[in-house]
Amino acid sequence: MATGSGNIRHKRPLGLSAQGFRDKDSLVLSSLAQFDLALRRAGSVAACVEPFLSLLKPWRIDTLAAGEIDLANRNMTAFFAIAWPDDWARFYLSHRLHERDPIVSGLEFYDGAFTWSEMRRDKRFHRSYDVLDRAREHGWTDGFVAPIPFGGARYGLVSLAGRGVEVSAPDKGLLSLLCVAFHQRVRVLAQRHGFPAPPLGLTDRERECLQLIARGLSDRAIGEALGIAEVTARSYFEAAKTKLKARNRPQTVAKAVSWGVICE
Repeated sequence: MATGSGNIRHKRPLGLSAQGFRDKDSLVLSSLAQFDLALRRAGSVAACVEPFLSLLKPWRIDTLAAGEIDLANRNMTAFFAIAWPDDWARFYLSHRLHERDPIVSGLEFYDGAFTWSEMRRDKRFHRSYDVLDRAREHGWTDGFVAPIPFGGARYGLVSLAGRGVEVSAPDKGLLSLLCVAFHQRVRVLAQRHGFPAPPLGLTDRERECLQLIARGLSDRAIGEALGIAEVTARSYFEAAKTKLKARNRPQTVAKAVSWGVICE
């Protein structure tokens, strides 16, 4: 997970009761304002995760992940934030569980936010739940999933989990909005400061080359900038082009930009 220190201080805890959210009292508005300010001031993904998890405590949520995926090609996946225990993160990523995670499949099945419990009860939804069963072994008994449609088969995703998660119908809308705000911010920060896992399978060096190509540099100039041979710079580009399933240089850069893995 991307790390970094954020100089964020809260005058009061961000956590509050779910009932309080529905009442929309002054404490609610103050807490939401603090969360918005924390996101704006955050200088790292980690500085976004801390206040978000604090805000989610009333729902007994204590872990999360945020990213983007192409359901037509699940190899095209980018994680922007991962707040999982290290052992679970290693297991999930090394076994590429996103390729068979029922949460990911639920993105094309449900129109809006949904919970693990809803998936399990839904007789129309026939998927293997071995990933969720393994998550339960870590103590996460339920979760909340906020899809963010980007058009076509591409979705942003914020997945929350915890012990005894309770999300009412009125809470779904609020949590979805909070997830969208969180996703937008960490997407930008991961691009600037580093991803918790190689986005779209791209190595750091491949991303560096694409970033320099986006700035108009030739392979020779890229080699000079990175201290590598021109042919090596070219090989990094070709590898990135293959991973992004692009046809040429402009399309490769355009895809990398659209996925948020390099700056425009």
